[in-house]
Amino acid sequence: MAVPQLSLANYQLVAQRTDQNSKHVGLRGLAFPLLGLFGEVGTLLSALKKKQRDRESFVGYEETVIEEFGDILWYLTNISSRLSTKLSTLAQGAKHSRQAGHREEKRPVDTFEDLQASKNRHGSATSSEFETALIALAAKVGAMLGDFQQKPIANNRDLLSERLPEVFGALIEAANVADMDLAEAAAFNLRKISSRWPERREFTRLFDEQFDPIERFPRTIRMHIFEQRRGDKTYVIQQCNGINIGAALTDNRMKPDDYRFHDVFHLAYAAILGWSPVLRALFNLKRKSKPKVDEAQDGARAIIIEEGISTLVFHRAEQVKYFASIKSLDYSLLKQISDFVRGYEVDQCPLWQWEQAILEGYKVFRQLRRHRRGVVIANLTTRSISFERLPP
Repeated sequence: MAVPQLSLANYQLVAQRTDQNSKHVGLRGLAFPLLGLFGEVGTLLSALKKKQRDRESFVGYEETVIEEFGDILWYLTNISSRLSTKLSTLAQGAKHSRQAGHREEKRPVDTFEDLQASKNRHGSATSSEFETALIALAAKVGAMLGDFQQKPIANNRDLLSERLPEVFGALIEAANVADMDLAEAAAFNLRKISSRWPERREFTRLFDEQFDPIERFPRTIRMHIFEQRRGDKTYVIQQCNGINIGAALTDNRMKPDDYRFHDVFHLAYAAILGWSPVLRALFNLKRKSKPKVDEAQDGARAIIIEEGISTLVFHRAEQVKYFASIKSLDYSLLKQISDFVRGYEVDQCPLWQWEQAILEGYKVFRQLRRHRRGVVIANLTTRSISFERLPP
């Protein structure tokens, strides 16, 4: 896939601005990107091992390789930034280290395209040569990490500055033998950064804003949620404007876990993502004026996907006190959700928006668990969800 030329300087600026280890600037925070670099190389080796083992059943291997190369670039770039070294300078050093014993090219290295000549790219990301190149890369990263452990880098930064071009050179070699375009990996990484940690957060448009008002979500939904005892079972009832919405819910589990309050997650998805096939069905708001949208976006399969996401996230939330003290979600969970909704309209929502929908939804869920009844307000205009406690 052809991508516009990306300068090393611009990439370094973006990577530096998205460094989440802001509490420890400069050399004091060097351990974080060093460990991250080592971890990403290990992840890439693990992906190759799985591809060799599982072969065709490992779906998405090529995208995984692109993503991991991008992540390695990100950590390498931030190590360079913490050493006050320009990425272009590091790249020039990497180029010279790879040309040792050969005639040097004097051209400057300003873009990712300058790092790789197309004639040098060959092979594939499943070849034995790629395995050898990755092991060589891991060895150089491991040696650099060993130096960091044994000697304070602040007193020996020249040693690290010598190691970095070697690591970068090994990365370029691995990319070449995998026929991997580092410019594409860098562009992929920037898209990932923009989705996860954008410099400016702008919500995606509401997916039903172009439809007739009778097929739109109400821009404010006040849902009265409470428990009711029926025989030996406790159910959760939902009412909107005095009308029962959906069926009375139990936990549907041998061991109670309050999942019967889970419709709050659908309200959060509607408010913050502008998406909830489940609520569309419950409110009879399917977009039948466009049969393809009605079938594909509001149909049974989309409903199953949304319920699956709610269950997936709930199992993760149970392990960490329903996200009570968590301000951000791990990328692997958000990536899994993104893969889950691929091909549906909500795929347009960036990862940070999913994170906000989940965390805000669980904030209200925890309040419902505590008080056992209340009003949940989903505001699609302000893209927010809140809880209103009712008197006993």
